[in-house]
Amino acid sequence: MTFILETRNVGYSYGDGTKALKDVSISLEEGEKIALVGPNGAGKSTLMLMFNGILRPSAGEVLFHNQPLQYDSARLREIRRKVGMVFQNSDDQIFAPTVYQDVAFGPVNLGFPKDRVKLFVDYALQYVGLSGYERRPPHHLSGGEKKRVAIAGILAMEPEVLILDEPTSNLDPASSEEIMEMLEELNSGGKTMIISTHDVELAYRWADEVILMEDGGVLRKGIGPEIFGDEDLIKRARLKLPIVMDLYKELVNRHLLDDSRPPRNILELTDLVESRTRGTNSRVTLGKIYISNVDDASPEEIKSILNGSHVNYTGAMGTNAKALAEQAKKPLDFTYGVIDKCILKALTGKTSLIMTSGGMVDHSIKRIRDYCEESGAEIEVVKLSPLAESSVNPDSQEISSQTDSTKPAEAAQ
Repeated sequence: MTFILETRNVGYSYGDGTKALKDVSISLEEGEKIALVGPNGAGKSTLMLMFNGILRPSAGEVLFHNQPLQYDSARLREIRRKVGMVFQNSDDQIFAPTVYQDVAFGPVNLGFPKDRVKLFVDYALQYVGLSGYERRPPHHLSGGEKKRVAIAGILAMEPEVLILDEPTSNLDPASSEEIMEMLEELNSGGKTMIISTHDVELAYRWADEVILMEDGGVLRKGIGPEIFGDEDLIKRARLKLPIVMDLYKELVNRHLLDDSRPPRNILELTDLVESRTRGTNSRVTLGKIYISNVDDASPEEIKSILNGSHVNYTGAMGTNAKALAEQAKKPLDFTYGVIDKCILKALTGKTSLIMTSGGMVDHSIKRIRDYCEESGAEIEVVKLSPLAESSVNPDSQEISSQTDSTKPAEAAQ
């Protein structure tokens, strides 16, 4: 087990004497998605500002890769490159006259040569879906676009850890889902993600680990079902149960479900209800899920995939995939929660296509494989390669709960 960030008996008091943190000791694993959860005033934001040296503890110490943080200028600059922070209010972080200059600020101040700065800025803007925005004034952008600029500014410095304070604050539901999907994709690429939130729905379905805070201290640290399955603990923290957990507990109280495995999302809850009411063996013939890597694909190639695969539903994950679908003038059925929605459709006999980028292809397959192993379903997954021709070249894998081996499957019609 590798810890990327640790706090040891950290305390912090503001100038007016207010104690914001009290004897906080936590260890955060590398490569995980971590949510700091608690009501306003719990100490979440203060703790996050400790992680990259913006605030210095009044007591205790913060460690990065097992080394205590040092607070001289040179080492603070280095830790802030490796541990990037995106503030709750993007206007507090965006200040340059153009988007390009704002995203370039970090690399320039790190002393990168001009060609390397351009390379990193172009990559970051493409990743967040803002290619072509380089000359735009940031204050003319929407809230979601400003959040993307702030994230791009951190990505351009190649951090190991991204910290986001209330990442979906003041965003509409669609923009919120797109931001969280981007964080999921970054995590699948190996980056450690830390968010603070009082949104229990978001924390429960997204985080690998939840740290519940109250009044400057840590109440409990663990996986979502452990934290949110304890009603007394959630009440003490002045929060509410996630809707899925609340509904599950009510069904258990009415003896409609067993109190064994709390669901993390609608898909898992649906499975529990179905297995109780009619059994897992009575499902209709399952549909397939096609997955296409759209990196370097053209709109014409996207059209060939969609025309050749004969799917009932199409979803896109990542800004590149969504942009290509728009260029190909193909409407999308799913733009967030894509994997789970395609699994739900497969369970009803429908076939879906997931368009995504290279790093998320394996992530999607793993998510479906994990689901199949847990549920006993056998959902066939077909990997597609975009071609200039109208035909489709399938590389098929059948993902089964009974075996990890792959079987040849029929070509897409």
